[in-house]
Amino acid sequence: MKRRNFIRLSLFTSIYLSTNINAKQNILNKKKLIIPKLNIGILKNGIRNFDMQIKESNHIFFNGYITNTYGINQNYLGETIKLTNNETVSINYTNNLKEAVTMHGHGMHLPASQDGTAHQSILPNRSWSSKFKVNQKACTNWYHSHAMNKTAEHVYKGLAGLIIIEDNEINNLQLPKDYGKDDIPLILQDRFFDQNGQLYYKPQMREVMMGYTSNTLVANGVIDPYIEVETKIIRFRILNGSNSSIYNLSFNDYRTFFQIATDNSLLEAPVELYNLILSPGERAEILVDFSEDLDESISLVDRRFGKSFLNILVNKEVATSTEIPNKLTTLKKYSKKDVVNTRYFELSGSMGKFNINGVSMDINYINESVPINSIEIWEIKNDMMMTHNFHIHATHFMIIQRDGKVSNVLNNEKGYKDTVRIPGGESVKFIVKMVDYKDKKIPYMYHCHFLEHEDAGMMGQFIVV
Repeated sequence: MKRRNFIRLSLFTSIYLSTNINAKQNILNKKKLIIPKLNIGILKNGIRNFDMQIKESNHIFFNGYITNTYGINQNYLGETIKLTNNETVSINYTNNLKEAVTMHGHGMHLPASQDGTAHQSILPNRSWSSKFKVNQKACTNWYHSHAMNKTAEHVYKGLAGLIIIEDNEINNLQLPKDYGKDDIPLILQDRFFDQNGQLYYKPQMREVMMGYTSNTLVANGVIDPYIEVETKIIRFRILNGSNSSIYNLSFNDYRTFFQIATDNSLLEAPVELYNLILSPGERAEILVDFSEDLDESISLVDRRFGKSFLNILVNKEVATSTEIPNKLTTLKKYSKKDVVNTRYFELSGSMGKFNINGVSMDINYINESVPINSIEIWEIKNDMMMTHNFHIHATHFMIIQRDGKVSNVLNNEKGYKDTVRIPGGESVKFIVKMVDYKDKKIPYMYHCHFLEHEDAGMMGQFIVV
């Protein structure tokens, strides 16, 4: 499948196009993109162990300033955990902070007791292990603190990292897979800093309502970094790791690219795009063809602010490159005729408090009881004029309608997902089936993944029975 360039000349494009020597030198004067270390664990007695140290640290966002941060095995954010389907693992978190945290495997299909929600709190100087058999297809997930009323602040300070799951199917596809070289992780965030270069997290009521958003864009903990790549197809694993920002991503020259995966699965076939919208918590894997761009520099930008997340310098020629496959996978799909129940969820709020179905989060209350192996439709209606999204733990779903119409479901969101964006006044229906794990005491959670909204009550709990 060949790339078709989509070029639209504009003032914006002319500002960002960087094809001369001075522009390239300017890029090299920026900081290099940090690639989180790939942690493949250590095999002990048939169990692959990952030892993760949660700690206070410091990080340089600005030259001349040392910023206090949190990190997991590194100074800011966490190492990338690589898992393989059907392997038994133990992810062992040790909390070296002065406050309690949790570590939730966002997108992971595992028992409720291993989910890492507020019910699995890790006290200071204590450890907790999430032990399970990997039981899902290849995808890009992530892990982050999910402490009650503290999720937003903890993630803001750096408690988040990627999880890559691989399986035989994806390994047999001719996709870029050299981590950090042609398979590049991107955790995209925006952050406020004070005059001393410290992370500034003090949202007022309006910022809780509207979301805590900044126009200082950060990729893998670096502001406006660069990366050097070869003249080939490059795969980017993109996470919107922000607290509350919706990113409208594209390249400065409006080139097309191909999305190959959503939150929890491959798409059945690549989808050609020239922009990608991701709300907090959503992931996408994309392929970009740089085979004809030797000595060019291209930027990945957020169109909201017209600012760069990442500068890409194509500076090494290679003779061969992988082709973009026409077919990726065949997804198992549930039939609407087998649906046994429909659940309705209304998102609302005012004055700094948020609700789902009229009630705010209560850790001692179970909002829903879901039978295992029952196929259901969940309809989420956003009663507010601002955008929200909806994330569900334990499983993944497939979107079947947007605002009452099948045709409103975009081609690039027709894979399995765990987080869905819902604009103000609109609704989404998805089909879902809880499988494998049941627990009548320990709940999973569903919530808006705008983290300020989650902490302010837009969250509920369900058990699988």
